[in-house]
Amino acid sequence: MSADPGRPPRKGYLRPALVVRWSFWITTACILIAVVASVLAIWQFTGTDALWRTVATCAVIGAGTVTFSWINGLFDPD
Repeated sequence: MSADPGRPPRKGYLRPALVVRWSFWITTACILIAVVASVLAIWQFTGTDALWRTVATCAVIGAGTVTFSWINGLFDPD
């Protein structure tokens, strides 16, 4: 596979800019959801069980997204 002279070199298995953009927005959404769930639990609109499940779910999704973004950057073809 030869690189096209008009194309910028790709780094990563998927396009890194796209992966970083998706990773940022997914992580941001997880943080916002966790904050809203925390505020609702503080004001006793939801139970603490729902709070911890929501926060744990958001933490797992956010960590997985950031890890995927980092691993994608390891697949540098150069």
